[in-house]
Amino acid sequence: MKKMITIVGARPQFIKVAPVSRVLRQTYQELLVNTGQHYDFNMSGVFFEELQIPRPDYNLEVGSHTHGKQTGMMLGAIEEILMKEKPDGVLVYGDTNSTLAGALAASKLHIPLFHIEAGLRSYNRQMPEEINRVMTDHLSNLLFAPTERAVHNLALENIKHNVRLSGDVMYDAVRYNYELARSKFDVSNLGQSKGSYYLCTIHRAENTDQPTRLKAIINSLFGLEIPVLLPLHPRTHKILKGLGLMEEIHKHKHIKLMEPVSYLEMIILEMEAKGIITDSGGVQKEAYFAKVPCFTLRDETEWEETVETGWNTLVNPLTMDLNKVMNQKRMSSYKDDLYGNGHASQQIVSQLDAFFG
Repeated sequence: MKKMITIVGARPQFIKVAPVSRVLRQTYQELLVNTGQHYDFNMSGVFFEELQIPRPDYNLEVGSHTHGKQTGMMLGAIEEILMKEKPDGVLVYGDTNSTLAGALAASKLHIPLFHIEAGLRSYNRQMPEEINRVMTDHLSNLLFAPTERAVHNLALENIKHNVRLSGDVMYDAVRYNYELARSKFDVSNLGQSKGSYYLCTIHRAENTDQPTRLKAIINSLFGLEIPVLLPLHPRTHKILKGLGLMEEIHKHKHIKLMEPVSYLEMIILEMEAKGIITDSGGVQKEAYFAKVPCFTLRDETEWEETVETGWNTLVNPLTMDLNKVMNQKRMSSYKDDLYGNGHASQQIVSQLDAFFG
């Protein structure tokens, strides 16, 4: 039996691992490495319980540091694990520092590297995620692209071989978990009903690390006319407090602050919202799956398909009136197969089988 090491460390990766691991472990020995890039329980540990992911075989507990220090700490620790375990392959997901550290460690030890969610591009090199995903793609032995656009992006960089159009594993996860989520959570417990609120998430450095931009986002939320549910990432909470914005938020009763929510609860909050305001790549896609209008607080997105279909609108809070944008009529067309057929995990494992022959 082939041995695979899967490296995760941030919230979106826990979600993506669940459906793939379910299929992978039928024929492979999988060891799970949690770098601890997100270390708050509600941002990591709860997913292992909710999504029935096996507990990690290794917990690195790296925590929050500067990008260089965090990536370096992960790289050294992952290298030691790979040298000890001698896996046949390494699986990485997405575009986090954990992804890049795993990719570097595997490539330097000449261990086959497989990148799930390859080919995404925002074409903004100021985003650390863009650097991570580009470097990982160029190091990978097999690249699993979620969309036709991702395949095209790779071809533009002359990556044409060993690219597989797999579909999106996040679509697998939403399809699998929606009924479970409905059985556990109800927005009425938050005093809301379907379509009575907006859901907002803010965590990207391009927003949180620029005080003028972050203040503009918060001021935009103040101008909205219905409740805004705002689950706060711990880092965002700390920055808002440091800027003195938490006091202002508390004055606006329609802004409903929440602790970070579990993945299953997030699915329900997304499905029942009137609209979603976010800077998260994953939430943009989940909004599309939920057929809920999304307003992305960024100047570009790696999920251009959601904009082209009319379900997602890019909003620069410094130059655009969020309330006005959200109330504009828009043409939208929904494509059921935009992100595959919900069986990306099976496609990926089948291609791994072919790779190993």
